[in-house]
Amino acid sequence: MKRILFSLLFASLLVIPVWAETDEQFEARLVEATDSSTPTVVHIWASWCHNCIVEFQDGGWPTFIKENPGIKFIFISTWGSDKDDVGLLGRNGINTKDLPNLEIWRHPNESSREGKRASSLLGVRFTWMPTTWVVRDTRMRYAINYGEVRFDMLEQMIKDSQSGQW
Repeated sequence: MKRILFSLLFASLLVIPVWAETDEQFEARLVEATDSSTPTVVHIWASWCHNCIVEFQDGGWPTFIKENPGIKFIFISTWGSDKDDVGLLGRNGINTKDLPNLEIWRHPNESSREGKRASSLLGVRFTWMPTTWVVRDTRMRYAINYGEVRFDMLEQMIKDSQSGQW
């Protein structure tokens, strides 16, 4: 009998998440992660988004992240991204093993339905995928809110966001 109860308890731990992060907790974690005098690049994307996939396939992101080891990059999947979002990134060379300055997060609100999906972070609305922000000291410095990033432009935004620039 003890063996059966133990098996049921163990099986329930595999199915029921022990801790589910709320939107508020996620936001607080993002505030903490961007509370630095060094800029952080926050990239919001969705695994079903064609523009996001195209952006990943050109090899630009892994190269850019590698070339900027002093900058933290946080990739946040949202709006109904599938559970293989980390795998999709990995297949395109975007992974935390090869890129130690990269963090990969999944927004706790997984809804892709209008009116129910996540629509803002750090007090700033986002309405398009992909969205890329440069944040320093928890404040937005630059935002690319409507489409794929140009890395030369992002490089300049990071440079202009360094401490002492503003």
